[in-house]
Amino acid sequence: MFKKLTVTALVALLAVPAQAETYGVLMKTLSNPFWGAMELGVRDGASEAGVEYYLQAVESDQAAEPQLNVCNTMLERQPDAMITAAINSTILLPCLKRATEMGIPVVDLDGNLDHKIATDAGVDIAFSIGSDNVAAGAQGAEWLVSQVGADAKGPILVIEGLSGNVTGQKRANGFSEKLAELAPGLEIVASLPGDWDRGKAANITNDILTANPELVAIFAANDGMALGAVETVYAAGKGDQVTVIGVDGNSDAVKSIKSGRLNASVAQLPYLVGKQAVEMVKAGGEQPDWIYVPTMVLTKEVLEGGSDPMLEYVK
Repeated sequence: MFKKLTVTALVALLAVPAQAETYGVLMKTLSNPFWGAMELGVRDGASEAGVEYYLQAVESDQAAEPQLNVCNTMLERQPDAMITAAINSTILLPCLKRATEMGIPVVDLDGNLDHKIATDAGVDIAFSIGSDNVAAGAQGAEWLVSQVGADAKGPILVIEGLSGNVTGQKRANGFSEKLAELAPGLEIVASLPGDWDRGKAANITNDILTANPELVAIFAANDGMALGAVETVYAAGKGDQVTVIGVDGNSDAVKSIKSGRLNASVAQLPYLVGKQAVEMVKAGGEQPDWIYVPTMVLTKEVLEGGSDPMLEYVK
């Protein structure tokens, strides 16, 4: 039996504010400055959009099984959206399939999910947002050729990301394909997975530099690995010979570039990715399958010049 509400009680009930939307945000690891910058973007985007969020991450870029466990735990809270950066293109699919069945929109941060694989697994991706990783790799090749010339010859090393990770594969492929087009005399003598690991990248660099003492340049699929390569290059006394290019534009890379050690980084602007992801979920409606934020090549000259408006988003 329903009770009648007094006018006072009814007014009080209507005055209770509607509960803010809450988003679950699953990163890879906050020990990497790239994801730390993205978290800052999520925070600012949520504040401006008037939404709540809870964010979790795992220990490392390689902790695939733990990431699935965290995803399942987050889903128990029934968020209004799941915004995820998967460690590889398959690990989170069982969790994200459940989200789809629960009617919870799934957003792919940084383009880590393969849309066809996801669809076949029963996952409905609302949209992917991040940089165009193929274009970012190509941008690295274009900058390298602008420095050494289209007629340059010599060996090149490519250090890929985690084996099976679509992001690293796209960056490496974009670099390799553009380099072959622009400077066919520059030969990629090795393209090896560095597993996003700085120490492993340093060891790979040591092996390839020993076998190819005339190495011209190294392209690493993220800044952590690029910084590992820089350590080896300088330890070998070849800092002036080997050009090292990373991808991400994270805070550690910026420091190294300013100090004159790392030559360049293709900045992915993760802050902007995180911010826009939240804003677009809040906006609702139909979104394109892929949303790309711009990239830029960070060099010492660009950073010291300080005039590029996109530097505002380098965190």
